[in-house]
Amino acid sequence: MPEKREVRLPDDVRLHVEVTGPAGAEVTAILLHGWTLDGRAWHRQLADLTARFGERVRVVTYDARGHGRSSCMALRTATLAQLGDDLAAVVDEVSPTGRVVLVGHSMGGMTVMEYAHRHPEHFATRTAGLVFVSTTAEGHTHTVYGLSPRIARLIRIAETTGAGVLARCGSWRPPRALLRALQPSIRWMLFGDRCDPTDIRLVTSAAARASLRSIGGFRASIGAQHRLETLAELAHLPAAALVGDRDRLTPPPCAESIAAALPVTELTVCPGAGHMLMMERPDEVNAALAGVLQRVLTGPTEPTPAGPPVPA
Repeated sequence: MPEKREVRLPDDVRLHVEVTGPAGAEVTAILLHGWTLDGRAWHRQLADLTARFGERVRVVTYDARGHGRSSCMALRTATLAQLGDDLAAVVDEVSPTGRVVLVGHSMGGMTVMEYAHRHPEHFATRTAGLVFVSTTAEGHTHTVYGLSPRIARLIRIAETTGAGVLARCGSWRPPRALLRALQPSIRWMLFGDRCDPTDIRLVTSAAARASLRSIGGFRASIGAQHRLETLAELAHLPAAALVGDRDRLTPPPCAESIAAALPVTELTVCPGAGHMLMMERPDEVNAALAGVLQRVLTGPTEPTPAGPPVPA
């Protein structure tokens, strides 16, 4: 069973953290979930890593501020920049020494990029590998929801307006009855051709735990972030990027631009899959994560900075 811990941040936000594996493991994999989700999204990866690597790899998941079992926060801190700072604090708290592989889904991948941008020396000293799952380094540049660009613009205006309203609703959480009624829309937005009923229930359960402030507050930051130049500084790291060809939120061009910035990245496009690859295509995600971890385990004992740090 995972060890449950709490990381208290400088602004008194408390993060719910779960750790599996020994403190002396050769590598620590930190798995970061997406917007409105929580650490449970990685349950299939946790099981696979434990079975595949045993005590060689320690696995950490945590709920981002305002999500899951972590506490709510001030609206001004509902930004990707703050999430990057939070990740640096989690690394120091739960894995103060040794090599780290960072695995990010959607907003989690953007959090990894923000950590690299805002804390370049810290990142370079600790990070030995990267896995990006259904994420982007270009905000909403490529997000058209699988629709025409004109309709997508109208949806984005409505979404942005609604997010602004939700952001001011504080620590309240979405009514479960409403989320159940919205399940067909959630299924359309997040999943591809196939969707296991247990997965849509997990996603709905996670959204019910997210504060309305976090659901609305992070939207502007997610849409505006651009970190391709930051990624280009990380080209020396073992990396993988995965995307579903039916992903309506971070479609294939998002992963392709990440792979272009990181030329040695292994790019995997999953036919028929949507945004929730770790649930829809766990075998492909597990294989990509295992591949990066294996390269780290057999490579240099410490991460090696590629060049001058990217200024914050």
